[in-house]
Amino acid sequence: MRAMVFCAGAGSRLRPLTRLLPKPLVAVGRLPMAVRVLLALRRAGIREAVLNLAHGADAVPAALGTGEALGMRLFYSREGSTAEEALETRGGLVRAMDLLTDNGRYEHFIAVAGDIVSDYDFFRLTERARCWEADPACAPAAHLVLVPNPAYHPQGDMALAPEGAVSREGAGERLTFASIGLYRADAFAGLPDGRSPLFPWLWEKRLTGEKFVGPWANVGDPAELTAARSRWTGDAGDAARLGVGPDEWTNLLRTYGARG
Repeated sequence: MRAMVFCAGAGSRLRPLTRLLPKPLVAVGRLPMAVRVLLALRRAGIREAVLNLAHGADAVPAALGTGEALGMRLFYSREGSTAEEALETRGGLVRAMDLLTDNGRYEHFIAVAGDIVSDYDFFRLTERARCWEADPACAPAAHLVLVPNPAYHPQGDMALAPEGAVSREGAGERLTFASIGLYRADAFAGLPDGRSPLFPWLWEKRLTGEKFVGPWANVGDPAELTAARSRWTGDAGDAARLGVGPDEWTNLLRTYGARG
């Protein structure tokens, strides 16, 4: 299974820091946020990932290359060279689908924003994908990770019912989408290439979800960046949570450290 890491957005609320630098390359805990996401995926056994590109498109592959330094294999899905050319979430997934599925080899994929920081264990999603493979008829279109509503978004995005069903306005606890999910590739079959958001289209599908109550941050503005850097400091404990030993951590900091 492969993963999609979204890296195409403008990050306009973090300007001037992101005027040329894509937001996923901004450092939290001494490493670019995208590198942290990739390490968390690797810890769960994901060794191949697709990164979409638009704003500052050349900067991401220049920084991350083939992924060899991370012990991974990276692919790039170029949507354009400016934020205006970005295809949004659904459009980006449709454009990258052949890469995500390895031309039909894989039936599921993980998708995650490249500008979030969290301690979420992606092993939960790789295990769920194995369950889907064992019983495809019972698999929903997507399984979404939800978090308690942050102060800037008190109304939340969707409801999580006790049995795990997710709906836009149904019964259950109102929560915020963490920009982490597991998706069935066939849910996107036949969709046209082009700019399109994930919602409201996804509400037409059967969805499940889970609530994650651990550390999570959507780094959208300078205050949120400062808070994230206070929470994730790049110390030995931080490295251990990403499954990285001391020697590799030193090498990663040497390769990717002090960006943004």
